[in-house]
Amino acid sequence: MPSLRGTIRVGARRPHDSRRGRRRYTFNVMPIERLQKIIAAAGVASRRKAEELITSGHVQVNGSTITELGSKADPETDHIRVNGKLLQREQQRHVYLLLNKPKGYVTTVNDPEKRPTVMDLVRGVRGRVYPVGRLDYASEGLLLLTNDGELANRLMKAASHVPKTYVVKVAGTPTEEAIAKLRAGVSIPTDDHKRVKTGPALVRVVKEAANPWYEITLIEGRNRQIRRMFEVVGHHVEKIKRVRYGPLTLDVPPGEYRSLTLKEVQRLKSASGGDKKR
Repeated sequence: MPSLRGTIRVGARRPHDSRRGRRRYTFNVMPIERLQKIIAAAGVASRRKAEELITSGHVQVNGSTITELGSKADPETDHIRVNGKLLQREQQRHVYLLLNKPKGYVTTVNDPEKRPTVMDLVRGVRGRVYPVGRLDYASEGLLLLTNDGELANRLMKAASHVPKTYVVKVAGTPTEEAIAKLRAGVSIPTDDHKRVKTGPALVRVVKEAANPWYEITLIEGRNRQIRRMFEVVGHHVEKIKRVRYGPLTLDVPPGEYRSLTLKEVQRLKSASGGDKKR
């Protein structure tokens, strides 16, 4: 049941009498969106998983099974079911949360090892949210959670270039030459046993000591990137805390969260390149 933008809903016309006695009709244009976008926005699944649900016949609109990608619906009036479960309107509202993740929590929805996850910290939130990107088990700090699948996808793309700032404690004092290498970019191993060169980074010392603290700003976010960068120059990272994410600044205690303001959401969308005029 694919539909096109601007399609007139059957039965939406209302007759009016003209001066010549002939019947005229006015039409309501549907505010329609792609199904996978509606499903992702509801927090049911990622955009890619939503597409798989559609093509495998697990999505219904007004009782009809939809399998064609590109099909559209009206999230305000159409009855949309995923795996037989009706999407509620409150699910379709976007939720944006800033969480201060403590150490000892996994940044995932479900953990096969049954460790605590960041979802344990946001119980009671209306609507199902997902973490954007990740902080590893031993890291802490600012983590964004949302059910806005479109924004999450943009933020997680390397091309978004949204800066992320961390404070990092390392074992031993790196030389100026080592810090210069980190600023220019170094070759690090990846999870699939390949090597990639990191992009330029801003690095400055914030506390000089036998085990100093540095502030590091990246415009990419590879898994365990900062730990691997310092390992390449011969230093172990003892602590990592993310303190800024684009326009957002960490301002809640560990384990706590708050909703983003409308202005913060708008600035985040702009930073990710999604608020440009078409």
